[in-house]
Amino acid sequence: RRRAQARHVAPSSALRTDLLEGCGAMAGFATIAALDEHSFVYGCLHDVAAAAPAAPAAASGGAVPAKLVEECKKAGEAVAAAKKSGASKEDVAAKVEKLLALKKQITALDPDHALAIVDKKKKAKAAPVEEKKGLSKREQKRLARGEDVKKKKKDKDPNRWAVDPAKAAAKAEKARLKALAKAEAEKADVKAIAPPTPPGEKKILAEQMSRTYNPGDVEAAWQDWWEKSGWYGCDEKQALKRPADEKFVMVIPPPNVTGSLHLGHALTAAIEDCLTRWHRMRGDATLYVPGTDHAGIATQSVVEKMLAKQSPPVSRHDLGREKFLEHVWAWKGQYGSRICTQLRRLGSSVDWSRERFTMDDRCAKAVTEAFVRFHEAGIMYRASRLVNWSCALKSAISDLEVDHLELNGGELRTVPGHGSTKYQFAMFTEFAYKVIGSDEEVVVATTRLETMLGDVAVAVHPKDPRYKHLHGKKLKHPFFPQRDVTVVTDDILVDMDKGTGCVKVTPAHDPHDYDCGKRHSLPFMTIFSLDGRVVNQCTPFSVTGGSDYPVETFPDWVAGSMRYDARVLVEKKLDELGLLRGKSERPMTLAVCSRSGDIIEPLVQPQWFVDCTGPAKRACDAVRDGSLRIRPKMHERTWFKWLEDIRPWCISRQLWWGHRIPAWFAFRKGESRDNVDVDAERNKERWIVARSEEAALAKAQKLLGTKEVTLERDEDVLDTWFSSGLFPFSVFGWPDDTDEFKAFYPTQLLETGLDILFFWVARMVMMGLQLTDKLPFTDVYLHAMVRDKDGRKMSKSLGNVIDPLEVIDGCPLAQLVDKLKAGNLRASEVKRAEEAFKSDFPDGMPRCGTDALRVGLLAYTVQGRDINLDIKRVVGYRSFCNKLWNAVRFMLGTFDDYKASQDLWKTLKPLAGRDKFILSRLRRCVLDINTCLTEYKFGEAVQAIYHFFLDDLCDVYVELVKPVMYDADKAGAGRDSAKQCLWACLDAGLRLLHPLCPFVTEELWQRLPRTFSVSSIMVAPYPSEKDVASFDDQEAEQGTSLVLETVTGARSLRAQYALANKPAHFHCVFSNDAERASILEGRKDDCSTLMRAASVSIGNNVSPPKGCGQKLVDDKLSVLVDLKGLVDADAEIKKLQKELKTVEPLVAKLEAKIKDERYLAKAPEKQRLQDQEKLKSYGDKANAARAAIKQWEEFKSGGDGGGDDEDDFWGDDEDQTPEEAAAAAKELEEAKAK
Repeated sequence: RRRAQARHVAPSSALRTDLLEGCGAMAGFATIAALDEHSFVYGCLHDVAAAAPAAPAAASGGAVPAKLVEECKKAGEAVAAAKKSGASKEDVAAKVEKLLALKKQITALDPDHALAIVDKKKKAKAAPVEEKKGLSKREQKRLARGEDVKKKKKDKDPNRWAVDPAKAAAKAEKARLKALAKAEAEKADVKAIAPPTPPGEKKILAEQMSRTYNPGDVEAAWQDWWEKSGWYGCDEKQALKRPADEKFVMVIPPPNVTGSLHLGHALTAAIEDCLTRWHRMRGDATLYVPGTDHAGIATQSVVEKMLAKQSPPVSRHDLGREKFLEHVWAWKGQYGSRICTQLRRLGSSVDWSRERFTMDDRCAKAVTEAFVRFHEAGIMYRASRLVNWSCALKSAISDLEVDHLELNGGELRTVPGHGSTKYQFAMFTEFAYKVIGSDEEVVVATTRLETMLGDVAVAVHPKDPRYKHLHGKKLKHPFFPQRDVTVVTDDILVDMDKGTGCVKVTPAHDPHDYDCGKRHSLPFMTIFSLDGRVVNQCTPFSVTGGSDYPVETFPDWVAGSMRYDARVLVEKKLDELGLLRGKSERPMTLAVCSRSGDIIEPLVQPQWFVDCTGPAKRACDAVRDGSLRIRPKMHERTWFKWLEDIRPWCISRQLWWGHRIPAWFAFRKGESRDNVDVDAERNKERWIVARSEEAALAKAQKLLGTKEVTLERDEDVLDTWFSSGLFPFSVFGWPDDTDEFKAFYPTQLLETGLDILFFWVARMVMMGLQLTDKLPFTDVYLHAMVRDKDGRKMSKSLGNVIDPLEVIDGCPLAQLVDKLKAGNLRASEVKRAEEAFKSDFPDGMPRCGTDALRVGLLAYTVQGRDINLDIKRVVGYRSFCNKLWNAVRFMLGTFDDYKASQDLWKTLKPLAGRDKFILSRLRRCVLDINTCLTEYKFGEAVQAIYHFFLDDLCDVYVELVKPVMYDADKAGAGRDSAKQCLWACLDAGLRLLHPLCPFVTEELWQRLPRTFSVSSIMVAPYPSEKDVASFDDQEAEQGTSLVLETVTGARSLRAQYALANKPAHFHCVFSNDAERASILEGRKDDCSTLMRAASVSIGNNVSPPKGCGQKLVDDKLSVLVDLKGLVDADAEIKKLQKELKTVEPLVAKLEAKIKDERYLAKAPEKQRLQDQEKLKSYGDKANAARAAIKQWEEFKSGGDGGGDDEDDFWGDDEDQTPEEAAAAAKELEEAKAK
């Protein structure tokens, strides 16, 4: 119906669409949606008289006045025009409302009028108008081909439904066998269900292996047994007796207690546990120490948000410090174990009896001792310096907690603490300072206009001729008449080729200006309060000591405003004063607090600092002299660059959760903070650092010369990285000289991500050298940063953070989304993360298990600096575990009653070439994996074991020994040797794989049939080079390689001639290569097995048989298959002729098209290239079909089917001339290409 109506309004279809879209987009007009859209639009745009013959007037209303009709038409045109012109929704709605009112009037007067509102439901009930049907497309095609339009019906066999007794019997037999197989499978499934294992006991295995790999069942119970058995621990008394090269000690990079592990942590755990299990199996004294970090800012933020969600909301200031800390400890007790659960699920073989928390008593003692020793050494001090300040947290933060956003210019952003207002960033604003006593002005530019309130100088380059006459001149500050802004010269801060060559200097709010202020002894003005408001008054100060400065009062129009509101106010005021000179977009980097999202404000604040110059030099020297090795080596350059230009480390934080600084300020009787400036330079000696308050009081009394002293402890806590930097030795009892400390310190390896090379690794090295005079570890391995598949950083706000347990256990999409909504993310972040999950996992996260996750992550380490992790690829490694499970299940079924003896490895002597081959490949695998793990090449280790298990063992050796295992005629020494070799490969292969996939290897290794008892694979010896040295057999490997090349040729022939599994006779013919012919003759049985051949003949310099298909393997070997009786030449020719009949018209059509002058003149270059490629493709197909037809014709007439001159190719070529040899070589290449 609508298509019929559309024919009447075609000239105005675009307008009709715009009008309908405009109406449909407006909320509140439900009535319009019920209108007949044809009547609605057509009546608005066309003359009534022309549209239809006049209808008789309705009984209720009479005739419609022409004026009303005209008004309605104009109203419809107005709606369409408004929509087209992009008018506001309100304007369009008003015009539609007017149109609707007019149409209601017309409807009341004449319901059948063309402009009346038509009820679509009533109209739909009307009988459809029958239209005369024309020919269908199929009938038109038949007519064009000259065929009958109406297709003749085929005569159907009246007995076609009759039952064929033979077929019915076969079908019934097939169903019976299928039912029997299903019953047997169900019976086997029952036997594959393992009984429950008591916690901590060795797993009770099912009677039979499950037919499918189920990671949940396979991984159950093993972790509890490993832990209870004590294999994760290491006795310090025994470790004391071992030399350093027989020990492997490593501490875990303590993850934050605030949340759960993500895939970056999972990669860390996979690498570290792989190395730990490898060293343990090698017999080293092995210890892997777990722990968690208290994460000062993160934990306090989480608990504060939790309290804010209570009813009524509570702040930490409402509770007070002690009560708030009780809430934090309670939160830690409730949620802090999540990480430990995840580590256990990841199979981490850490010694849980030594687990540490950076706020526990042992670590707290070490923190206090380190602080005091640093202070006594003179490298710890309290001073006012520039720090990263978060106004939202009201605390200094470390560089690691700062994210740097790249802005293109002119971007609008909200700022915490500023409400919902958006502010423009990355704008370069130019304004002028007037030179005092002159009409000149100096123009400066800045992206942080609000900081001009703290300007004290303008810097120019000393060699810039434009400003030489202004050196030392004073400029007038537009808002502070009493403040002189001095012109200073600075060749470090200023690049005279950029901008105006003048740089405003705000020493108290910019790192570069801070250094400039120190170089020129400029006054420093802190213009913002700790919460980011413009101060009412400010007293300039000097960080280098010097004159006192008068107090400055800020103007009322800006005092008390938030810093980015101040930016707007300052720009407006400068414009009013005529000092604004321009504004443009400028790309910039914006520093943002990763915890609060607040924009970092550099502020000068009194803080505790550590002078790292001396320790940093020792850390650099350790790398240079080789005592500390950083791998990959490319990161050494970054190490030197950072440490050689190191700045004092700000270690204090304005928080409540953390190690409170062990420093007290000493007040005399009658003194307090009201009358003593505790931050003043003159009072810095009153800050007493001690191990306890009692010791501090004794020091203070001695310093002040009186007993009447009161102490007030510093409210601040230490940077989280301070306690983490002590982790490698605080976990072993330092500063006490315990057996643990002597046995396990220094450790051997520190493995972590390269992103914390400076923040943690370098600080551990510096603190270890300073406090213990030893390196905390001898090797550092830095794995790549884990990013998502698009190269983005893993971030909650992006929604691309994946919990390892979600990969291990699988996770429905709804649960992923619910987890996001239950967290502390903002609504916008939840929406973004939800969209990301729906895009990547529309059906939820599939279950793949711990082993697949570990080996998948380890396989990714072959990449460079960053890992762009596609979780779907990690999930794909579940198929590796599945293949391993099924392969071992099959191999175990071949052993029958065979059980390996304890001395098998000593007596193992392979007999057949295939046995020698697999043991030689096992030797190569052992060497490769040990080398890879030594050099931290985990990706290559995964590829080595993958290649051995699936390619060498399953695809080659198992296929070669199947006849030996199952053919009753081949029982004997050969079968026994094959079983011994297969058992040895499974035993060694599973032990090789265990550090990468601990659970499935334990399950499978326990099932190997043996005459002796074993404990666990994790304490079984790791295969070493000396264990397999005798298996080296390059001849066997070369022989098998020749077999595989030959088999590949035979399989190509099977595919080429569609032989499938038909028994075929193959001939392997060499040309002047008696040596390889002899080798292959000795492996004829293996060739026959893999070729599935009825027979195999091998010859050198022999003529090929007639009627064969041929495949060239190399320049001296060809494989032929006897096609007689296997293929129907006539059927093949008919098939090829049919293909040729299809392709040739396409070739002719394209050739004609390409030669057409109009095509050559008008067709774009891209189209011509595509057509030429199509023509080449079709031509190649046609030529190939013709050549194949020719070969089949020759085959029918008794030729060899190979298409080569046998006398030239197979004859003796010793007497060939150089020209004949060259021609023969050319012919060979052509034959190979064919």
